[in-house]
Amino acid sequence: MVKKHFLVPFLFIGIVFQSLTAQQDAQYTQYMFNTLSVNPAYAGSRGQLSFAGLYRSQWVGLDGAPETFTINLHSPIRNSRLGYGVSVVNDNIGDGVVQETYFDAVLSYTIDVSLDAKLSFGLKAGGSMLNLDFNGLRNFDQEVVNQDNIDNQFSPNFGLGIYYHSDKFYAGVSAPNILETEYFDNGDNDPESVSFLATERINFYLITGYVFDLNADLKFKPALLTKAVGGAPLQVDLSASFLYAEKFSFGAAYRFDAAISALAGFQVTDQIMIGLAYDRETTELGGTQFNDGSFEIFLRLELLKAFQRTVSPRFF
Repeated sequence: MVKKHFLVPFLFIGIVFQSLTAQQDAQYTQYMFNTLSVNPAYAGSRGQLSFAGLYRSQWVGLDGAPETFTINLHSPIRNSRLGYGVSVVNDNIGDGVVQETYFDAVLSYTIDVSLDAKLSFGLKAGGSMLNLDFNGLRNFDQEVVNQDNIDNQFSPNFGLGIYYHSDKFYAGVSAPNILETEYFDNGDNDPESVSFLATERINFYLITGYVFDLNADLKFKPALLTKAVGGAPLQVDLSASFLYAEKFSFGAAYRFDAAISALAGFQVTDQIMIGLAYDRETTELGGTQFNDGSFEIFLRLELLKAFQRTVSPRFF
């Protein structure tokens, strides 16, 4: 079937046979609810123990398409300015051909800059575990690859972030992974013949948003995420969402030269929120009959309410 052989050679031609000079972090449409994954200074900002999980299936209908799963847990530390958290991100491309999992511990420090605004500084430390199965490429177009597999290769890393937030506004800048890791093959043990396969570059993020009270029941929030990495196009995500009766959220987003999206969420209880998003590519890939778009599902749980701090609006 054309479907079976279409995607993976396209995805891996750069990874296997060339040097990737600008590998980007995973992307999220519901980034406004998954902030800890891109900015460690967000830890503890919700004022209570908070859990968030997100699953993204990209380019549904194409075999071997990317899948991303994230888990975040964070909380303030009682009677202090500190917050802490943990973050796990798993990327899977090619039905297991490429798997990379990031594990990070997060720490933040918050200061009051006004009566209703705070400024937080964040640090995260951890690393990633990479598995790259070149033999798996033989399942796609009978590719022959003369490279040794990469099995559980650990690469340490750390990240930094700054996050400002009040009751209605937030803005943050961050670099989740500072160290630039180079993955290479040197199977013949010749130090003069090292073949670099990929280089992870620093991804810089800018996020911001503002909540407008349109009336007693309806709020409106435009938001922006900008991601920059050397050697790759600037990624700009714009979104506009409404929150009705503190329960229902709905809106749309546009990723420049890449995709348009629809978002919806429901605050089931004060402690439980679920969200859905659908992306449709605006590139040539989005027009193929095998690409049914990309989907995300999001879950947030507020696990404890013992802390006496104000929780930001549910938009962030």
